Amino acid sequence: MFTGIVEEIGKVKAISGSQDSVEMVIQAKKILEDVNLGDSISVNGVCLTVTDFTKDGFTVDVMPETVKSTSLRDLERNHAVNLERAMTAGGRFGGHIVSGHVDGIGKIIRKEPKGNAVYYEIEIPKEIAEFMIYKGSVAVDGTSLTIFGLTETTFTLSLIPHTLSETILRNKGVGDIVNIECDMLGKYVRQFMQRSFNTEKETKSKITSSFLAEHGFK
Repeated sequence: MFTGIVEEIGKVKAISGSQDSVEMVIQAKKILEDVNLGDSISVNGVCLTVTDFTKDGFTVDVMPETVKSTSLRDLERNHAVNLERAMTAGGRFGGHIVSGHVDGIGKIIRKEPKGNAVYYEIEIPKEIAEFMIYKGSVAVDGTSLTIFGLTETTFTLSLIPHTLSETILRNKGVGDIVNIECDMLGKYVRQFMQRSFNTEKETKSKITSSFLAEHGFK
């Protein structure tokens, strides 16, 4: 579990494998201070497992489904990545609950400076937009952000200078893709409500006035 507060920008040192599955070695510093084998680390918002590490980097495997459904498929050697260690029970909670399980990919369709901020408009599939709310939370490449504009197929963010300087989003432009994870609490609430609605429909009595009439009750 993560908070969406990027701790460090790392760099892909090596990448090998096929288009279906890859192994990556990522250069880092801060997040290696207490790293252990099997630790979870968010890489551009994707929860990956440390399979090996040295004093200046760590190795992760990226499975076929992850390659297919996230922007990690476009990573190459020397590309920068957002990194965050899994949250600790006693740590500060500066962002929102982020699982590292990407819901889909968005595409930046507008990047516009506004005062000291930069607006990003991101195009997303309708099935993802259904989980978003105005002024709600969203994780973009693992960065916890607030939605301040929303349509059926897009949402808009305003990134402050600190976020731009501390994450790889500053290097993203129109046409680039990003990993999107919708707010976990919203997804759970919607799923539970949908199940409740479906159960209610299934258990609704089938004995109607028409049914009684057909069976001799008038």
